Amino acid sequence: MDKYDVLRQYFGYDSFREGQETLIDAILSGRDVLGVMPTGAGKSLIYQVPAMVMDGLTLVISPLISLMKDQVAALNAEGIPAAYVTSAQTPEEMNTALASAAEGSVKLLYVSPERLENTRFLALAGQVPIALVAVDEAHCISQWGQDFRPSYRKIDRFISSLPRRPVLAAFTATATDRVMEDILNSLGLSDPAVTCTGFDRSNLYFEVRRERDKEAFIKSYISAHPGISGIIYCATRRSCDLLYASLERGGFSVTRYHAGLSAEERQENQEDFIFSRKDVMVATNAFGMGIDKSDVRFVIHHSLPLSMENYYQEAGRAGRDGLEADCILLFSPGDVHTDRFLIESRTVEPSLTPEEMREAAAGDERRLAMMTRYARTTGCLRSFIRGYFGENAPATCGHCGNCCRDTVEIDRTSEAVTVVRCVLALRERYGAGVIAGVLTGAKRQKLTAMGAEHLSHYGALAPMKESEVKSLIDQLILEDILEETPGRYTCLKCGPHAEELLGGTCPVMARIEVLKPEPVVGRAAERRRRIAESDVLDTVEMALFEKLRALRKELASLEKVPPYIIFADKTLVDMCRKKPKTEAELLEVYGVGKNKLARYGKDFLAVIRKEGQGE
Repeated sequence: MDKYDVLRQYFGYDSFREGQETLIDAILSGRDVLGVMPTGAGKSLIYQVPAMVMDGLTLVISPLISLMKDQVAALNAEGIPAAYVTSAQTPEEMNTALASAAEGSVKLLYVSPERLENTRFLALAGQVPIALVAVDEAHCISQWGQDFRPSYRKIDRFISSLPRRPVLAAFTATATDRVMEDILNSLGLSDPAVTCTGFDRSNLYFEVRRERDKEAFIKSYISAHPGISGIIYCATRRSCDLLYASLERGGFSVTRYHAGLSAEERQENQEDFIFSRKDVMVATNAFGMGIDKSDVRFVIHHSLPLSMENYYQEAGRAGRDGLEADCILLFSPGDVHTDRFLIESRTVEPSLTPEEMREAAAGDERRLAMMTRYARTTGCLRSFIRGYFGENAPATCGHCGNCCRDTVEIDRTSEAVTVVRCVLALRERYGAGVIAGVLTGAKRQKLTAMGAEHLSHYGALAPMKESEVKSLIDQLILEDILEETPGRYTCLKCGPHAEELLGGTCPVMARIEVLKPEPVVGRAAERRRRIAESDVLDTVEMALFEKLRALRKELASLEKVPPYIIFADKTLVDMCRKKPKTEAELLEVYGVGKNKLARYGKDFLAVIRKEGQGE
């Protein structure tokens, strides 16, 4: 059986996606590989296809139990023999998995990096011919990445202990050049084939919103998207609990996840979301790495993530099936203070030297600064993301919140000069909130206490709103005219280009919104219908889609697997368009392989035929 037979028979696909075939060919030729591909690009297929072609066992090193369970369940549903070994298993379950691998009845065995030091596992590894070792979430190996795990650093030692060196394949969705270099060096990849397909996710709609009442926005959004799966990320356990409680009181189908809950409750809540018993997951960043739920239609960040890597990885959990999804960041300047507190409170990795700890802290500050720039930019959000990861991108994408706004450019040089002079007059000792309050003549207790009413700049920009002055300050920071001091309580100070502005050689042009964009919730009905990337199901097809979803949920409940394990939304959409009448025609549907045809074909064909007869 060659790679094309495996692709068609087991996965139901007619062709490989960008970057997949190149890396698969490299693996099959015995060459190490590194794949940097966005979430949803099909990284797992790159080692799953060779696993079925090559003789021997494929070992998949994965960071989370939930990820292993999801992928093994999906592979078994495709008819591919796979198993996992985790610390959560009983000795009997672990023995069964190891025995299956030893006798060759399992082609893929998933393990955590911590298991690689287990005596029984090492004994197995020395006896079973291992053809391929795939390292998932490979950025965890780098201390310069956002999810550093020391146990990943021991993978190369495990590889060296094997009687015969297998092919080594590493994969990640988010990696800067420095992280990629660390992956290559730490794993000791030998003359690897490296493929970076780019970081763009064209099906994702990005937007940054400044909402006075974040909770009210979230409730409006969920109300406008009933029955849709989504994730809401919160910065702290407390904010997660408060939002969850409010949504639950409001009657929404919601659950929660954070490290403060018991292991049993976390597991139960995660399964409620994965199995679509609950629509919305409210969580901290403890949730989601490796979650394979393909039908997440929105990810909302309640506050600013710590880095672009974190943000893109978390936002990327939306639309893994390639269908349209929303990624919305709710930003307020106070989020930056919360993030700095979280960074300062993090446990320091004891293996790092003092110099490495200082460099890591500086890296945290740089990543937060870039995340803040993203939240403040008036330019294309997609272009900003791609540029951050070192990729050239068009100046506009036409499919993000900033590109969709109707704006006009106006000269704000005079106002910018006033802002900078106010910062200097206050000796660079205050943050944006105080500066904006002074300039607009706000009457607040803090301003009164500091005698703001007697300052020469008090009310100097009174015709403007505080929010407008803060937006101008954001732009001045982006243009390096102003800077924010590091630390929990930031102050504004003059940046490298402040003198040019004051000297009249640095004009400031601001983009002002002319026509307020249609709110996200106002687009809900249209976005609900646009479940495909570039096409719209008509009324009849949409009715069939809902019936197929109901059948999928029923079968998933009977088999005790998540609905997307049966078929992804993209497969159901293709069924609705092609309306197959025979098993041969159903095999032509995207994502329908021979194994799933045998297991589910009759049930889905029956619904399609019944709908076609108008019953």
